[in-house]
Amino acid sequence: MTGKYSNRTGILSALGPAAKNGLPKEHVTIAELLKAIGYRTAMVGKWHLGHLPEFLPTKRGFDEYYGLPYSNDMGPRPGKANIPDLPLIEGDKVIAKNPDQAKLTTDYTDKAVQFIKKNKDQPFFLYVAHTMPHVPLFVSERFKGKSEAGTYGDVVMELDWSVGQILQAIADVGIDDNTLVIFTSDNGPWLSYGNHGGTAGVLREGKGTTWEGGVRVPFIARWPGRIPADKTQPEPAMTIDMLPTIARLTGAKLPAGKLDGKDITPLLMNEAGAKSPHEAYYFYWNNELHGVRSGPWKLYFPHSYRSLEGGKAGADGKPAAYKQLNVGLELYNLDADLSEKMDVAARNPEVVRRLQGLADRMREDLGDSLKKKK
Repeated sequence: MTGKYSNRTGILSALGPAAKNGLPKEHVTIAELLKAIGYRTAMVGKWHLGHLPEFLPTKRGFDEYYGLPYSNDMGPRPGKANIPDLPLIEGDKVIAKNPDQAKLTTDYTDKAVQFIKKNKDQPFFLYVAHTMPHVPLFVSERFKGKSEAGTYGDVVMELDWSVGQILQAIADVGIDDNTLVIFTSDNGPWLSYGNHGGTAGVLREGKGTTWEGGVRVPFIARWPGRIPADKTQPEPAMTIDMLPTIARLTGAKLPAGKLDGKDITPLLMNEAGAKSPHEAYYFYWNNELHGVRSGPWKLYFPHSYRSLEGGKAGADGKPAAYKQLNVGLELYNLDADLSEKMDVAARNPEVVRRLQGLADRMREDLGDSLKKKK
């Protein structure tokens, strides 16, 4: 949303109902960037950048907002005391408490479609951040029991329907060829929830880690006539690259101050020979620098991470326990070893030294509590 690593904005963890902070004003959002050049802006779904009035989307460049200010598991639940009601917000007003979450995906979709139809004759930016498939899972009666993959499959089927409705609305109002649609996710699967958490496939670990299973997520971009269909872009990119890329495509002026993201338009358009504009990407957990990636190489620094106890996942909404494991100074070649099974640090000392040097530069900029650098 800001083109910056989260710790540069001061947000080091998921903000819950007790949080007093949010995204600081000095960090310009994509919505603010586009609103300044005449775009209508709307956000639908989970915000999670501050629930207090001064941090809501309507204070950060969005003309309209409808959704939950944080995760759907942060409301009242059995065994947890003194947790406030989960608020459903429209604009800057709470319109319901502890809403029926089975209706959220449909309601979000309806709001998104309405916004598209209402603003078809002017430029707009619409950000849809579905609450599902975050646990606890909820699905409407229309899709309940309809998949062959249980509740999680039903939820994903409904999300697929939602994407289809939004794309159809864009086509129906005649702006298909002039609209860039990006579909992505925030993190890998919550493995402790088993059949309610998804799968990382061949990738190592999942949500809550900086292994590929935690940070490598789907990214699909669609722009008929501009982005070639049925193509795969092998170069890495991050969501921090969205703000500068959107600025380039729309002619918006980049905000003052340091940005971590870079314009990836050549990658997005799948131009011949396009390469990542980044020398490296950095993977922080809170304020700990866990790893750095440059090209196919990913170097991890010594840290602890969570992994399923005994490799056994939970089921049907009940999570399994995690245990803490430790990783040393380890190097992986993601082109040859996507599952990160073979540490090749000892065989590639020059690569290790180069990536360590890049990491040291970033530590001077953003800090690293593992090295006691603020």
